[in-house]
Amino acid sequence: MTAPRPLPTPPASPPAAEPPANGLPPVARLSELLASPTDRRRFLTRAAALGVTLPSAGALLGCETREHDGTAARSRGTAGTAGAAGTAGGQDQGHEAHQPGGRSNDDAAPAGVRPPDYKVYDAALPPVAPGSRVRIEMVARELPVHLTRDLVVPAWTFDGTIPGPVVHVRVGQTVEFTLRNEGQVPHSMDFHAAQIDPKQAFAPVLPGKSISYTFTPRYPGAFLYHCGTQPVLMHIGSGMYGAIIVDPVRPLPKAREFVLVQSEFYIGKDESGAPRMDYQKMLDELPDHVAFNGIPNQYQDAPLVVRKGERVRFYVVNAGPSHPCSFHVVGEQFDTVYLGAPPGNPIHGVQTFMVAPGGGMIFELECDVAGDFPFVNHGFGHGQKGAIGVLRVQ
Repeated sequence: MTAPRPLPTPPASPPAAEPPANGLPPVARLSELLASPTDRRRFLTRAAALGVTLPSAGALLGCETREHDGTAARSRGTAGTAGAAGTAGGQDQGHEAHQPGGRSNDDAAPAGVRPPDYKVYDAALPPVAPGSRVRIEMVARELPVHLTRDLVVPAWTFDGTIPGPVVHVRVGQTVEFTLRNEGQVPHSMDFHAAQIDPKQAFAPVLPGKSISYTFTPRYPGAFLYHCGTQPVLMHIGSGMYGAIIVDPVRPLPKAREFVLVQSEFYIGKDESGAPRMDYQKMLDELPDHVAFNGIPNQYQDAPLVVRKGERVRFYVVNAGPSHPCSFHVVGEQFDTVYLGAPPGNPIHGVQTFMVAPGGGMIFELECDVAGDFPFVNHGFGHGQKGAIGVLRVQ
């Protein structure tokens, strides 16, 4: 009788790596943070509870062909890490059209959190930060915000507003940045003005944790910042973006300066009929609203006022997440548009110029005629959905 073979000895487990200061594992990919079905379900449940209507798992994987409002649409999701979050399934909701003037949804947020009062977003560029080193801290949090005076939607934000606060620095200053995550799902920060290792600096930050890093802007211009956690479309589409303006070493000529961040909003409904950010609509790229600085049409009700003879400089940043902004001022022309880092690469006598999603440009004009001048995304399907305001020259 043959003796039984001994069982092979299992290989020794590698030693556990020391977690970094922000509490993330050594490779901070969302697919690894949410490796188990339990964690994936928790992420999807939190995302839905915090204001995002999610599609099926296939749509999150970016490989499902769907019928949406009678039209076949190929879902264009982010593959890889986005799929890890999507494999738990999730309810395929949110295909109902948004009803204009929909009811306020004060309860669509973490328990006990009330939306701030409706407030016009201040478009004026704040002063440049002084000194050679600039400390900036932002907080990621989920809370309800006003999309219009009457419509409140649950959102994901930096510092509680959409867009987040405008950052104004100068070439050569060292930015010391800290992000604290007071939300309930992982968030991160991607500065387009930084040249830095994204795997380290832009890594997801777990709830209750923080991350810090430094960068020194090399080029002036109007840049986007946004949450870079997968799926990025969901985080940008839910409100996590803003503008960082970088001045050249020698300041540009004196002007009245305004920052306009264009973005799209995709609104669905939850099981109770309350409004929610809708991820499937984000994939299908047909926005319900398009806005400058988070609120459609706000600068029609509250125009940007300047004096006759003043030079006006618009820093136009396009957060997208998907559509361009063809920026135009009705009744005026731009005497200067900077194609790259100012003061180089200007073009003159421009009527309209397109700012790509994820991009930013600087537009200047001399306000030598009194009157009300609409500024608009001349892609008028989006202008009519809210990407319009008024420059009032007195």
